[in-house]
Amino acid sequence: MASLGGFVEFFQKGKTFRPKKKFEPGTLKYSLHKQAQASLSSGINLRSVVTLPPGEDLNDWIAVHVVDFFNRINLIYGTVCEYCTESSCPTMSGGPKFEYLWADGGKYKKPTALPAPQYISHLMDWVETQINDEHTFPVTVDVPFPKAFIPLCKKILTRLFRVFVHVYIHHFDRIVAIGAVSVLLY
Repeated sequence: MASLGGFVEFFQKGKTFRPKKKFEPGTLKYSLHKQAQASLSSGINLRSVVTLPPGEDLNDWIAVHVVDFFNRINLIYGTVCEYCTESSCPTMSGGPKFEYLWADGGKYKKPTALPAPQYISHLMDWVETQINDEHTFPVTVDVPFPKAFIPLCKKILTRLFRVFVHVYIHHFDRIVAIGAVSVLLY
């Protein structure tokens, strides 16, 4: 339990850790979120966990899982962000063979090499902007999902997975040292 102290202490610093995005209780998305959480905790077959429940909207289901994955990656990165610096991680990579370049169509029109913490900061800002945009991630049933919703979610999930890979490859020792392996793996 002593190793958990470093884990808890980190979150009090509040550096780049972002608060969890929450679903409004009583909404359909809240209900789907609770169902997904219960499924993940029950030890059931993973294939059944990601299967669209009967009668549910595919876009709502995907939106819930994208937000949950954002929250999980945010938590995972939050455990190591003070050790992921421009000097320790001068490139955003997932090992020696995989370098991830940042492009957002705005300031970074062409894929650009960035230090890992800068890449991750841009990514988290970009994802947060996407999931907070009620035209992109509608919060009520009267607002339709945009036609490009599924491709956008694929891009979001792909980019967030890069953070998971980076943390696992480059900072796993720190995850072990602070006793946060269960956060990374579960």
